[in-house]
Amino acid sequence: MATGLPVLICRPGERAAALAAAIEAAGFPVANLDAMALEALPEEPAMRQAWLDFDHFHKVVVVSPFAAECLYQALDRYWPQLPLGTAWYAVGAATADTLHERFGARVHLPPAAAGEDTSEALLELASLRSLEGQRVLLVAGEGGREMLSDTLQARGARVTRVALYRRRLRPPPPDLQQRLVRGEYRALVVSSGELLEHLARWCTKATLNQPLIVSSRRLATLADDLGFRTPVVAPGATPAALAGAVAAACDQEDADVDQDDLEKG
Repeated sequence: MATGLPVLICRPGERAAALAAAIEAAGFPVANLDAMALEALPEEPAMRQAWLDFDHFHKVVVVSPFAAECLYQALDRYWPQLPLGTAWYAVGAATADTLHERFGARVHLPPAAAGEDTSEALLELASLRSLEGQRVLLVAGEGGREMLSDTLQARGARVTRVALYRRRLRPPPPDLQQRLVRGEYRALVVSSGELLEHLARWCTKATLNQPLIVSSRRLATLADDLGFRTPVVAPGATPAALAGAVAAACDQEDADVDQDDLEKG
């Protein structure tokens, strides 16, 4: 079992276990800040209409694994067999995996050349560049960025955005709050701008000097703005990508410490 200072993660829901397992397999103990809960929203008339009209949509864009799970639970009540011809899109690999597992769908992902799983990268796909006359169902959580919806509409799509869940922020447990304040951890892993801004209230100089692993260049820019010394951009938000970035960042930190010791010796 890995020992020593933990890597702090703050992935909500069931996906936290897979991330923790990947980081532990790389040799690092893990503690979950548990700073966000995901809550499915009750069905409203607009949602029900979207499900009844599901066969009218040319494309379905799903932004997160929890959105994909909520969509499956909703559609299962109305469509025992899904209509043919729907083009499925996912912002990230984990979302695509959930859609494939639940619906058997072939899912379009951000192009590999983009180097990350983000809404911006997904919009680089050729099949999303010209959408005149097409109906697009965008499945997401409550709130969040409007960039994806706005861009699809600007490209000619008739977008129906359905929010299936809400994100509820909460303070980390007191002992982990203190770890954040004192910088007593190996690395911090964050794949959400909302969570990064939430955690910033417990960040001190010690926190900002510790390795921060993020899942996109957009988050790295936000981290820079918040004062983090050297955010490391993982090649995606999958457990393997984040765990690999943790290992690389911690190895670099260890090398820096060793070099400092040599210079002092």
